[in-house]
Amino acid sequence: MKRVNVFDAEFEYDEADPQGYRAAAAFVSKTLGSEETAIKAFELPPNERLCPYHYEYVEEWLLVLDGDVVVRTPDGEQELRRGDLVLFASGPSGAHQVSNRAEQTARVLMLSSSREPAVAVYPDSDKIGVWTDADPDGHIFERTAAVPYHLPAHSRRSPLQSSGNLHESTNRKQCLVRCLPAQPT
Repeated sequence: MKRVNVFDAEFEYDEADPQGYRAAAAFVSKTLGSEETAIKAFELPPNERLCPYHYEYVEEWLLVLDGDVVVRTPDGEQELRRGDLVLFASGPSGAHQVSNRAEQTARVLMLSSSREPAVAVYPDSDKIGVWTDADPDGHIFERTAAVPYHLPAHSRRSPLQSSGNLHESTNRKQCLVRCLPAQPT
């Protein structure tokens, strides 16, 4: 039997994460060899967010391991503390964003399905992320890049010929940097 202690987990930071979205991850389910459940522990420093506001088409669970976090949902914001467990429903009603506004680092555990293809929707930036087993880095698309269902194959543009609406691959390791809302100019 494999075992992981989430309180002793080794967290990895991604230097590519922008300010405001710097969180470290420990890949709990990967360490245990899980193929059906995604479990990740996150270390969230003060004034950082875990991911942009988003929802998926599977349930997601959040357990606060240490510290205090603020969770934004369609119903507003709610403060959670150590030991609080919440469920984010599948679809728009389960939209959420986890932030640390406290002065101490917080740690949380996120659980969801690892089934793919996986889709996440980012309402603030009007983008969609898609991941498959064959392309685990996934792709982020602006919704304006959508094409009609019956568009003939010869009418499609390749991603390299895109008008800029198709975004480059991004690592799903923690969250989707390309899904951040556009900055005002």
